Amino acid sequence: MPELPEVEVVRRGLADHVVGHIVESVTVKHPRSVRRHVLGGDDLSARISGLRVESAQRRGKFLWLTFDDPDTALVVHLGMSGQMLVQPADAPLEKHAHIVATLDTGAQLRFVDQRTFGGWALHPLVEVDGTSLPVAVAHIARDPLDPLFDPDAVVRAMRAKQSDVKRVLLDQTVVSGIGNIYADEALWRARIHGERIAARLTRPALHGLLAEVQAVMSEALHAGGTSFDALYVNVNGQSGYFERSLAAYGREDEPCRRCGAPIRREKFMNRSSYSCPRCQPRPRR
Repeated sequence: MPELPEVEVVRRGLADHVVGHIVESVTVKHPRSVRRHVLGGDDLSARISGLRVESAQRRGKFLWLTFDDPDTALVVHLGMSGQMLVQPADAPLEKHAHIVATLDTGAQLRFVDQRTFGGWALHPLVEVDGTSLPVAVAHIARDPLDPLFDPDAVVRAMRAKQSDVKRVLLDQTVVSGIGNIYADEALWRARIHGERIAARLTRPALHGLLAEVQAVMSEALHAGGTSFDALYVNVNGQSGYFERSLAAYGREDEPCRRCGAPIRREKFMNRSSYSCPRCQPRPRR
């Protein structure tokens, strides 16, 4: 799934090309793409047609648009393969374009989703700690690039967890936006194995780990995110290039960029973890 940098790239594209414009019409071409909107595609279309897009916002991996109707937010679930593409109206329609919104500029905002795990849904906004959030996002913690991110509070929460530190990094109620790729990269940079118990790590170690999370995500954002295939693109269909800078993730048996030892791959929650056996020794149980 796309992680914080990839979602932020999409958000910035929407801010540049969609915010300030009126949604003239919405056509839902695949009902699965609005399955999270319980009243269905016709209701979603009717409620946002004629509204002006006021902002494109994000928390962690969650993305939403607000409108000049203060009670409405369109939460966009990108899922495994969702794309938000801004295209000319006369551009050929993508095979998996499941939702098409026509803007007052004549351009179209297309939700393209090959695997149909993503979708659009409308949610009311609520106030959480002084921030307006869609109800579906209200339980999500602040992310490391949020101006109000509090590392001290996150370290306290992490030290209360008797779980592997990588699992804690992926817990979106503790810190949001981190997925498998950037967890592995930050742990490699911090020289911490993902199976270390969070509660047994020192406060300086956890602060250092969070600093590496912030650094690697900022670098990935500057590179346009990490694109392993054509499914991870910005609103113009362009791929990110941070894959070229990855030090751990996806580099099984390749030499560690720090010490030269072959990167190892281990099973982790029905996926994989990548680490250096020399720089990140596995903890003794």
